[in-house]
Amino acid sequence: MSDVLGDELDFDVQALRVVKAVADEGTITGAAAALGFSQPAVSQQLKRLEQRIGVALVVRVGRTVRLTEAGRILARHAPAVTTALDAAAGELADLRGLRAGRVRLVGFPSASPTIVPRLLADLAAQHSGVSVTYIEAEPPEAVEAVRTDRADIALTFSYPGDRDDPHGQSARGLSVRTMGSDELLVVLPIGHPAATSSGIDVAVLAGERWIAGCPRCRGHLLELCARAGFEPHIAFETDNFVAVEGLVAQGIGVATLPRMAVASFPQLPGVLTLPLPAAEARTIHVVTAHGADRVPAIRATVDAIAKLVGAAGV
Repeated sequence: MSDVLGDELDFDVQALRVVKAVADEGTITGAAAALGFSQPAVSQQLKRLEQRIGVALVVRVGRTVRLTEAGRILARHAPAVTTALDAAAGELADLRGLRAGRVRLVGFPSASPTIVPRLLADLAAQHSGVSVTYIEAEPPEAVEAVRTDRADIALTFSYPGDRDDPHGQSARGLSVRTMGSDELLVVLPIGHPAATSSGIDVAVLAGERWIAGCPRCRGHLLELCARAGFEPHIAFETDNFVAVEGLVAQGIGVATLPRMAVASFPQLPGVLTLPLPAAEARTIHVVTAHGADRVPAIRATVDAIAKLVGAAGV
């Protein structure tokens, strides 16, 4: 390879990010939008990099571009290299008192109105130089965003008995840390005969129509009911927490929701919630690349998440 590229490779971290963005987006325009650059700026970055290393990185195919073998090699190594360089830059920023830093955060829907606003407020108050961007995604997509260097931190969850654990094989090679737990609640219409002051036995709801949520929540509902000795009749499916409570309030079905989901909006009239045993709670995780916590902005964000999730009432 040195015969083609020369004895030394001359490229910087930004050039690697450009190549990776082209690989992800498939067009110069898409890469520019993903990076927040102009299209000419991305084209010039690619041209300069090609001149430095002496080989073509992209070829045009109709309206799209395709990476050459050299381009694919750089795109494959880009996440590891950029993480290491970000860590080095971050350690230098630490010496400057964390006056600058950028964190790309992705999190699950019920974290968006609960954890994330408080997190952003805390970081703004304590580390005003840290810039945070946020995108919402379910755990499998959030983990993949970290793996492909589209996010620095994934805020995720898992349920007991997950059949498709996003923190197992799919998170292999990444760092997964437990932040805390989120209590699971049964949602019933007021006056339901199964509701008692001492809690609820899920087995008494065997004959009910159920409202299921996201695929992971639906999977846990099946596991929960199987342990209680029945298969739930799932009549409705929606990821909308308000819709779930609205259906329950009208007596159309019963459901389970995490406490964070219930806390994300004012509880609707006609609905009551009862806690399930602690063993049914979902676990909240943070997923990052290995070594990412050496970047001060990322470490500060993870520490802030841990405090929020561990606090009562989250």
